[in-house]
Amino acid sequence: MFSTPRASAATGSKAWLQAMLDFERALAGAQAAAGVIPDDAAREIGRRCRAELFDAEDIARRAVASATPVIALVHDLTGLVGSAAAPHVHRGATSQDVVDTAAMLVVRRTLDPVLDDLRAVAGECARLAREHRGTVMIARSLLQQALPTTFGYRCAGWLVSVESATSGLRRVRDERLAVQFGGAAGTLASLGADGPRVLGLLAAELGLGEPVLPWHTDRTRIAELAGALGAVAGVLGKIALDVKLHAQTEVGELAEGAPGGSSAMPHKRNPAGSVLVTAAAQRVPGLVSTLLSSMPQEYERAAGSWQAEWEPLSEVLRLVAAAAAHTRRLLSDLRVDAGRMAANAASTRGLVMAESASAALVDALGRTGAQELVSRLCRQVTEKGSTLRDELLADDRVREVLSHDQIVSATEPADYLGAATAFVDRALSEQEDR
Repeated sequence: MFSTPRASAATGSKAWLQAMLDFERALAGAQAAAGVIPDDAAREIGRRCRAELFDAEDIARRAVASATPVIALVHDLTGLVGSAAAPHVHRGATSQDVVDTAAMLVVRRTLDPVLDDLRAVAGECARLAREHRGTVMIARSLLQQALPTTFGYRCAGWLVSVESATSGLRRVRDERLAVQFGGAAGTLASLGADGPRVLGLLAAELGLGEPVLPWHTDRTRIAELAGALGAVAGVLGKIALDVKLHAQTEVGELAEGAPGGSSAMPHKRNPAGSVLVTAAAQRVPGLVSTLLSSMPQEYERAAGSWQAEWEPLSEVLRLVAAAAAHTRRLLSDLRVDAGRMAANAASTRGLVMAESASAALVDALGRTGAQELVSRLCRQVTEKGSTLRDELLADDRVREVLSHDQIVSATEPADYLGAATAFVDRALSEQEDR
């Protein structure tokens, strides 16, 4: 419900363990390339850096004593390699180097399929916007009927926001995931003059960015990632909220193609996909808050704030992955009832066209005069159960300045869409250019 198989695999204990071992393997390889350790030692260490050779649960239990899993991991790795390679395991590194870099690897491996799903979500939004470019529906403000719009315009709004949020997340993946390697205090003192060169080789070995300097207490990378994930969750939550509202029985304009049932009521067709997206999206802000609140960190090694990041980061990755996958599915099979949209737009008997009618009368009656006249006619519609068009056609003052066709046009929802279709076209054009 709150992850995907790929996200669960990419953020689970075994994945974190393998990511930490990937750091140790790459570190040995980088140091061998720099001439710091023998090639044979690097190859031996690399052969042992496989998660299946380690007991993750036992490492986790031993991690409690030092508030880090790395000490136990390095102990076990050292015991696996031969005596010649043992002195070169974890050389020059500290626990935070291992976990921070592992976090970057976990993030990258998780984000690739998430971005694929978001790309598909954008594609579905574009398809719906194109198909329903001119499908008239009522826009609502403060949950009340406002003015006519099109469902295509609503979908174009989804599209633009999804593209924007996805772009931010993609930027973080492409530009902000960097290796962390600073040693005990960020200076790589134990490597002497070789430190910066090893840093560059390590980054290249792992396919991560090379930072200007170690970022062990500069958590802006984590903060940018958290913000980008939070924005994606919010955008997907908005789509789910819209679908839920439109799928209400009394509204009936949308329906999920694979609705959920009820354990008690056989007739129910619940918007289960939207519910799952909502449940995931609503949990994300609290986790983002935890990651942001962990930014201030003491001196050169945090005493708790750094450790507070690991689990919230994994959880927010899983939740956003779930939200993206569920949104992709629900939009791919979304059922749109254009007839119900038209009926709902007409349900106020034309009162939602009051602004249009006033605009048509402004030149002849002035703004105040037009609004006063239309307000009176709207009251008559409510009192008599008639329509605004009927009242306009029956009013002598109106007939003096507007023809029958002008009155019909002023009360036709499809004729009062403003730039809705033009905005749809702009959104689709922007998406095609990406």
